[in-house]
Amino acid sequence: MKIGFPGLAMLLIVVGGLLVGVYQLGAQRGADPTESASTALPTASGSGAAVQPVANNLPPNHPPTVTPVGRPGEQPFTHFRVGNRNVKSIFSDGNIVWIGTSGGVIRYDIKADQYKLFDNKTQGLLSNGIFHVSRIGDRVMVGTYGGGLSVYDLNKETWRNYNIPDGLADQFVYDVHLAKNGDIWVATWSGANRIKGGQLDDPTQWESHTVESTGGGLPNPWVYALDEAPDGSMWFATEYGLAHYKDGNWRNWQHREGLGAPFEVVKDAIQFTSDPGKASSHHAQQKAEQGLQDINVAYNPNYIISLVVDNQGMVWCGTWGGGLARFDGTSWRNYTTQDGLPANHIFMLYKDPDGHVWAGTSRGLARLNDDGKGFSVLTMADGLFADNVFSMSNAPDGSVWVGSFGGVARLAHM
Repeated sequence: MKIGFPGLAMLLIVVGGLLVGVYQLGAQRGADPTESASTALPTASGSGAAVQPVANNLPPNHPPTVTPVGRPGEQPFTHFRVGNRNVKSIFSDGNIVWIGTSGGVIRYDIKADQYKLFDNKTQGLLSNGIFHVSRIGDRVMVGTYGGGLSVYDLNKETWRNYNIPDGLADQFVYDVHLAKNGDIWVATWSGANRIKGGQLDDPTQWESHTVESTGGGLPNPWVYALDEAPDGSMWFATEYGLAHYKDGNWRNWQHREGLGAPFEVVKDAIQFTSDPGKASSHHAQQKAEQGLQDINVAYNPNYIISLVVDNQGMVWCGTWGGGLARFDGTSWRNYTTQDGLPANHIFMLYKDPDGHVWAGTSRGLARLNDDGKGFSVLTMADGLFADNVFSMSNAPDGSVWVGSFGGVARLAHM
């Protein structure tokens, strides 16, 4: 099935040229390590010149495809370039794909090959920096970098922004989740919100859970991800470890309990020499509290960037240089490059429709093999736009969309 996607490609090229002033605002609060990391990586998008979305049309310096991905007669992959930007979120919803970039959020209709860009010129969407896109009922939830939570009504085709005056803990929103009991949880840089019954427009239903309000049960205000366990309890990824909430009770775990691999295990595989602790007093404080102030590379095992709970209730944590950590509620198991991971910086964790957990790393996309021994890894040679992976989504047609630094890859099949 040949799909050219010319409309989306042209739009992404335009988005790649937009300014991202709101990201500079974030630097005043504390650097996002995945942003600083991407600038240290070689860009696959080269000069940012237009690339037409044709099968096997590769970015400059992309290695040749050795093993095509796809079925006979299908294009193995299609690339879309976004310039010097990270694609932090992708959400596939039937024939619609939502793509969150640092130049706004794109709604793309695959069948009609039509797109629409929503950016900070759109009423109700205050920021171009998009960290999260998902759907709850008839609403698309967009977490932004400095612009709060923006919600798109699919029926009315209008936007509504929720921010600090509405009860939002912070205008930097990283994740949104609809719990089985109908509550909506929101991860922010000043703790987590719970909106009881999902009643966003009722201020009395908003709760803020902070370090102070939880008595330190939430160990750090910077919450990067959250997910629900099969028993209905909630897990939270923070800059200072993993937190758990159930029936009003909070608990947390850090590196000293087993989160993240020791520095001695990963030191020879550390990819980045640019340490966020050197650029941000906030990150420096976090490292000092762990006794890591003399380690001047990108390593902080307490720093959980990504999180997902699998169908068996296992909690998977993506750490900053400490590899991939799995927690069963009692004990930890850490996976590193010594176990077959392509890298120890885990930017993204994603559970696919079959229940498999995928890890987006700084050197490829990985999935633990079913026998628990080693990882299956996809890289640029297999069709990824770039080896650093920040987002992923499965589409109903069997294709997989993967967001990286500089662009998006649509893999016909995996």
